[in-house]
Amino acid sequence: MTPQQYVEQKAAESGSSFYYAFKFLSPQRRAAITAFYAFCREVDDVVDEVHDSGVAATKLAWWQAEVQQAFAGRPSHPVTQALVPLAPQFGIEMPHLLAVIEGCEMDLHQTRYLDFAGLQRYCHLVAGVVGEVAARIFGQQHPQTTQYAHTLGLAFQLTNIIRDVGEDAMRGRIYLPVDELQQFDVRAHDISNRSYSERFTALMRFQAERAHRLYDQALDLLPAADRRSQKPGLMMAHIYRTLLREIERGGFQVLHQRIHLTPVRKLWLAWQVQALGRMPR
Repeated sequence: MTPQQYVEQKAAESGSSFYYAFKFLSPQRRAAITAFYAFCREVDDVVDEVHDSGVAATKLAWWQAEVQQAFAGRPSHPVTQALVPLAPQFGIEMPHLLAVIEGCEMDLHQTRYLDFAGLQRYCHLVAGVVGEVAARIFGQQHPQTTQYAHTLGLAFQLTNIIRDVGEDAMRGRIYLPVDELQQFDVRAHDISNRSYSERFTALMRFQAERAHRLYDQALDLLPAADRRSQKPGLMMAHIYRTLLREIERGGFQVLHQRIHLTPVRKLWLAWQVQALGRMPR
């Protein structure tokens, strides 16, 4: 299996909404974003699939060394072999990849966040930096597009947090800020025990409203000069925001299940943006 085949398989197996937006890119841009996404999946899987935190930390340290060696011209993993040769063309730098690893490392040592400001630091590393790299690969021309990408990445990550509240709690992680749990009188054990209540629904509605504001802010930040190039990001935003609305319509029943959209629907939503040239609000 070639490095390119490896990253393509890694991206396809994930079933992620991101994969459906990749299909509308030119071959070279698709190769770059697929390799970058495969890298993100590799390091994220270390945290999610390795139950011994010591072993996970060792694996992430290996990835840090691998990134440094890869940018020195000695990649050994199929993901870095596929990604690093494309890095200069698309402005992908070593600190970008190391930041993603740093964000994953936070999951090994921190399972709660006192407030939203603390959570934002985590989101910056695992989603904002990812959005920045993606925007570059898609063809960013305007500097302000970086701020758009970081804002949209935050909206994506908050949507993930809302969708995965129950699943994350089973792993011992609750990303909802402690002060907001207190504000709505929701206790951590209520979430871990999958206990629904009006208070929990109000808390989740508060989280969803914040995410919607961020989607709107991101769209307002996107310069007209980059609207065409950033269509893949807008496709992902359309898919993610539709998922968020599905969760809202279902009454935030996220503690016992992982709500998702079908592959056909994701492809349809991506095609809508391709056809309209913009993301429907």
